[in-house]
Amino acid sequence: MNVVVCVKLVPDPDSVGQLDATTHRLRRDLAEPVLDPGDEFGVEAGLRLVEAHGGEVRVVSMGPERALDAIRKALAMGAARGVLVTDDGLGGSDALTTAKVLAAAIGREPFDVVITATESTDGYTGIVPQALAELLGVPAVTFASGVVSDGTALTVTRQTESGSETILAGLPCVVSVTAGVNEPRYPSLRGIMGAKSKPMDRCTPVELGLEAVGGGAAAGQTVVSVTAADERRAGEVVTDDGDGAHRIVLLLAGARVI
Repeated sequence: MNVVVCVKLVPDPDSVGQLDATTHRLRRDLAEPVLDPGDEFGVEAGLRLVEAHGGEVRVVSMGPERALDAIRKALAMGAARGVLVTDDGLGGSDALTTAKVLAAAIGREPFDVVITATESTDGYTGIVPQALAELLGVPAVTFASGVVSDGTALTVTRQTESGSETILAGLPCVVSVTAGVNEPRYPSLRGIMGAKSKPMDRCTPVELGLEAVGGGAAAGQTVVSVTAADERRAGEVVTDDGDGAHRIVLLLAGARVI
């Protein structure tokens, strides 16, 4: 089974992010870059499919040269090889441009499953997986909390607003996974050392046939302003003198919660 996992290098989500006052973009130079935590679940899902049915996991990323760190962690976890699409002109790319670049890189070779996170922790658009599926011409299966395969199709448990549903998806397809899909493995020392010798391919959009991608300059959306959210107001402390439950009910009714 040929599995492709999309990964991204992002500022550490545990750090306090700051926006550039002029461009309104995230200041990526002020935080330690890490493999997006959501992508670790995708790598683990891909590795489990390959361990069950054979094949390999190929990791694909778009970003600056330092995005190799994200790919290397995925390789240390067990992925077979990596592909990085990098070019200074890609800085500030929107979700559609990202999907076009990833689709071009993935489509160079046959694949059975493409696995992504539901969204990145530095963008939160949540549309790249679906756009990727459309560009590749395959079905999209979203919010997967469970993924198993018989080698010819996927049985996917999807997380929904009202609970969950189980669907059968033919191959090839794109699957976006949630954090509840598995427990990612830790890279072993042997895996970390072995990652250094695994194949790593670098290419540019031009080499993928995308001469007019344009990056941020051609983005279909622009952030024109950013306004701080209102500070959370102090809550009300209810002292229970025997009527605490009744007073809480009144407060919830006043807030139209009940």
